[in-house]
Amino acid sequence: MFRKISLTFTLIAFVSIVLSGQCKTWIGSPKMNDAENAHSIYRAALKTNDFEIAFENWKKAYDIAPAADGKRDFHYTDGIKIYKQLFKKTQDAALKKEYAGKILSLYDEAIACYQAKGIEINCNEGEDCYAEKVAYLMGRKGYDMYYELNQSYIPTIDILEKAIAVGGMNVEYIVLNPLANMIVYQFIENKIDAVKAREIHATLNGIADYNVINSEKYGPYFQQAIDGVNGEFAKIERQIFDCNYFINKLQPEYDSDPNNIDLVKDLYNELRKRGCEDDVPLLAEMKVKYEAWALKVNAEKQAEFEANNPAMVANNLYKDGDFKGAIAKYDEAIATETDPEKKANYYFSKASIQFRKLKNYGEARNSARKAAELKSNWGKPYMLIGDMYGHTASSCGDSWNQRLAILAAVEKYGYAKSIDSEVSEDANDRIGKYRASFPAQEEGFMRKLNKGDRVSVGCWIGETVTIQYK
Repeated sequence: MFRKISLTFTLIAFVSIVLSGQCKTWIGSPKMNDAENAHSIYRAALKTNDFEIAFENWKKAYDIAPAADGKRDFHYTDGIKIYKQLFKKTQDAALKKEYAGKILSLYDEAIACYQAKGIEINCNEGEDCYAEKVAYLMGRKGYDMYYELNQSYIPTIDILEKAIAVGGMNVEYIVLNPLANMIVYQFIENKIDAVKAREIHATLNGIADYNVINSEKYGPYFQQAIDGVNGEFAKIERQIFDCNYFINKLQPEYDSDPNNIDLVKDLYNELRKRGCEDDVPLLAEMKVKYEAWALKVNAEKQAEFEANNPAMVANNLYKDGDFKGAIAKYDEAIATETDPEKKANYYFSKASIQFRKLKNYGEARNSARKAAELKSNWGKPYMLIGDMYGHTASSCGDSWNQRLAILAAVEKYGYAKSIDSEVSEDANDRIGKYRASFPAQEEGFMRKLNKGDRVSVGCWIGETVTIQYK
């Protein structure tokens, strides 16, 4: 079903230009130290989402050495990230156009640099890592052109087709849906013919079928993507495919081995894709055999999957509203998991359900604390405990104790952001929201309590907090 789209790389005259210009490294440069310092500063700033500092220093590093030390593409890909942030934040049409142009240019420079092998890649023997990297960047470029930059369809289709031509079966699953969406639209608008639509449909199905079978990690993502692709092509399938044609073509193959369930399965699915209905005699016959086989295999696979993936089952139970069932499955996952970080995430998910859905605050806090113990410098469990305290403050005794409960929540938020910068923004928002609910100084003085004194919180919280006043 799959055939590569031809693509010619015109590199001979281009390589020297790329390597001397946009593929320049800081190695041997008189500004090497400046480039390395700017590189370190902007990379650190990106981690804290300080895009102003990041942009300033990225620009310095990029201008000196677009290809950094020749072993990484960060100056291209990080520049894309920065300009995408600028693109999202502005409403100015001219600036959006300028930023989009910068993004596309950085993609093109990175692609050209890899095509010229100006960036070193550690590659296993027999692998064409440069082609894979070029295909990856082309696919990402096309994805951004479609979903974020609102580029016209013709160049977007072109870059995604090139990604497939270069990467073959190794393209990312994210390429499939935007290309299908645009091809279907172009066909509906009479801008491409049925031959082209069928060609793309076959190509995308070939890529997905290969990866569903051969990619343990990404197979499910390809399955989800191709389901979307075929759902989109369903809008035009009766216009581009002829059921009778495929019945006539595939009938002899079925008749040669009608009890071969693998053959029955493949032919049945193929004919269904081509718009044939189950009332067609051949399909009706195959459907009985196929469904009996599928029922058995699916039951076996589902049982095996649930036994081996209790955490995923827990998540599905949660989505279905079976919160107690989800807790039980998370307990199974925790009992068998050896990776501390994964186990921490399971405890956190469990804590969230116990708190938000089951209102088991004490158990939820215990689960959150276990999550924090397993994963150091993780602020989210403490944010969750703070949410518990804030949520239950109004039922924590008299007005004074309710305000002490608010202080307990705020202390958890403060601690969370002190160990984990990723939660700082949320923590500050929550602290700011609760400041108006701090105890009144007059009420504290009546109790002979000064700012900074330590006092116990009542009700289920049982924490000791430092007095703060409005």
